Amino acid sequence: MFELLLGHSLQAYRAGELAFARGWPLWWLGTLVGAGLLLILATLWRQRQVGWLRLCLLGLLQLSCLGLLLVLLWRPVLRVSHLRERENVVAVLVDASPSMLAGDARREAGIAALAAGPLAALGRVAELRYFSFSDHAEPVEDLRQPAPGAPRTRIGDSLRQVLQTAGSVPLAAVILVSDGAENGGSLGETDLQQIAAMGIPVHTVGVGPEEPVNDLELAQLSVNDEATVGETIKAEVTIRHQDQRSVRLRVYDGGTLRASQEIPLVAGAGLTTAAVDVPVGDAGLHDLRFELDALPGEKNRVNNARRQVLDVASRRRSVLYIEGEPRWEYKFIRRAVEADRSLRLASLVRATPNRYYRQGIESPRELADGFPRDPAQLFAYDAVVIGSLAAAVLDTGQHEALRDFVDRRGGSVLMLAGRDGLGEGGWGRVPIAQALPAQLSGAGAQGYGARTSKVRLTPYGEESPLGRLAGDAASNTAQWAGLPQLSDLQPLGPLRPGATVLLETVAGGLAYPLLVTQRYGRGASYLLASASTWRWQMRLPHDDGRHGLFWRQLLHTMAVAAPPRSALRLERKVFEDESAVPVEVELLDAVFRPVSDAQVRVRAAAENGASVEYRLLPSGRGDGRYSGILSAQEAGLYRLDMQASRGKETVGETTTHLRRDDGVAEHFEDYQHRALLERIAHDTGGRYWRQGELAGLPEAIRYSKAGRVERESFDLWNVPAALLALLLLKGGEWLLRRRWGRL
Repeated sequence: MFELLLGHSLQAYRAGELAFARGWPLWWLGTLVGAGLLLILATLWRQRQVGWLRLCLLGLLQLSCLGLLLVLLWRPVLRVSHLRERENVVAVLVDASPSMLAGDARREAGIAALAAGPLAALGRVAELRYFSFSDHAEPVEDLRQPAPGAPRTRIGDSLRQVLQTAGSVPLAAVILVSDGAENGGSLGETDLQQIAAMGIPVHTVGVGPEEPVNDLELAQLSVNDEATVGETIKAEVTIRHQDQRSVRLRVYDGGTLRASQEIPLVAGAGLTTAAVDVPVGDAGLHDLRFELDALPGEKNRVNNARRQVLDVASRRRSVLYIEGEPRWEYKFIRRAVEADRSLRLASLVRATPNRYYRQGIESPRELADGFPRDPAQLFAYDAVVIGSLAAAVLDTGQHEALRDFVDRRGGSVLMLAGRDGLGEGGWGRVPIAQALPAQLSGAGAQGYGARTSKVRLTPYGEESPLGRLAGDAASNTAQWAGLPQLSDLQPLGPLRPGATVLLETVAGGLAYPLLVTQRYGRGASYLLASASTWRWQMRLPHDDGRHGLFWRQLLHTMAVAAPPRSALRLERKVFEDESAVPVEVELLDAVFRPVSDAQVRVRAAAENGASVEYRLLPSGRGDGRYSGILSAQEAGLYRLDMQASRGKETVGETTTHLRRDDGVAEHFEDYQHRALLERIAHDTGGRYWRQGELAGLPEAIRYSKAGRVERESFDLWNVPAALLALLLLKGGEWLLRRRWGRL
């Protein structure tokens, strides 16, 4: 109907441009329309007794008719560029990745829709070249020719490969048949810009359902890949679902069930994010599998699970705790952590100006001279706790080393309230003050004192591991609310911009910061404005473990964040359908300065016993970093052992693990990604097509502006729609005049 009325196809109008063939100035046209308007107004003025509404309607019809006649007199034309017949190439690129070859036969459906007529029509105006692709494009003689798909889909790489043929052949357009499930990282913003810059329109044909059907998918898993013995880690999962109300998530460590939790799903959201606590157990390698219970009749169950490799360190974290006086807080902190196998609390209590009482030491020489004077000895600890100790007890070198402990070493420092603690101990005037999350004021009327107050978690504290006394949020809040009041409080000064308040006290309807932290350099600092958490233990039943749990979690949080001297880092611990594993090593000396002249080797050992050694290359920036690419061809677990040496001296060694899985990536996001296909078509000048709309595809490609084209102009003054419009305008005016008796 469109072509019957307007003389040409809709695609011709979309691709072409309108112009006037007479060449007369357009201002003439405007002048004549204006003159006609004045004449019409003068004519209608004499008939003003008819009424203004009727006059306006008659004037509009007359002006429209006059304007259309004048436009036709200027001879409108449609100028189009269309392909020269049989002189161009059209590439047909069909996705052959595993998601397209699944049970719903997406690939076959897309090919059948093209073969039903569009390919034959295209073949009459251009040469067709067929390609099949998954991670790269391969030419094929027949689209139905079987083409085994690679484990990942790289649409961008395959498109670029085909578009590059435009340098040797007149490529007019590309037809891309796909579900758009790109998982190879080849369609970022830069990739799309490069593809669009080639100037070849890409027409995308979407296949497959646009929404998942009866499918649960563990879309994302965020969980630590390292932990300490006895720790409970928090895993965050994102679940893609339809109309299910809830689902059970189970966490397996090999064949052992570590955790199980029923997760309520948000109705109508499509995605639900939840957190689950997972106890890690003993030291060593833990091969975790997070798995959703399958739905009845669910076909794709591979995407119900995700893996994580967790290395639980056997090394005990070391915390140095120095107190200026014996007090209850010190005693109960030591008691809280004495049974923790993964944490060592080495402590100093100042008995006299030159004598300290030591506990938790590993050798007679450790801390024999009090607080370490050698930065290397201080940097051997992961965290430092400073109690009621005057800053003047330490010399300038020790203060600078303490600041560098946070800044360069990446350790954590916690300062406690006390008669000689915080601002009252002069800590606001020494180098570590710039790393603290609050400004410390000196002694005054509102200094350290026996004021009582209840404690509560802040929203940040609720999210922090150190604030977790119970599994669910409601129980956790209740556990904190049931703790006895604190005394011996010490106000903090103004908080710094980067400070985060984890705990606060409430008195007189006002909230005051109690436990505050901030990042500084590579490490972090904490302030606890009380020295009476021991009351939680003394005023509760002897078997209540909340005080001990709080201190273990606080010290673990501080110590675990401290980086080791030698680290072997992977961008992730699980590689799905990828054999190339980028690795990076960072080497630091005893005072945590970069070691950039070492020989670094990594041995990768697979489960089958095969092993390969790789040499990593330095970055060349003097930052102690070395990198390389390991090859993990076989699926399974791998052990990576790193050893760094200078001559005969070993300067670093560490071990980590990774997992390689095959046949996984294509089972996730297993539906048609229409938005991506539409973006490709829009950016390149093509169009997105449903399978049932392909009858218009040959005509759309015929008017492509790429390849070898010729220009043509079509007259529009004689199209049936113009004559019909004139008849309707004049006929409408005649009918109205007759109805109103004004002929």
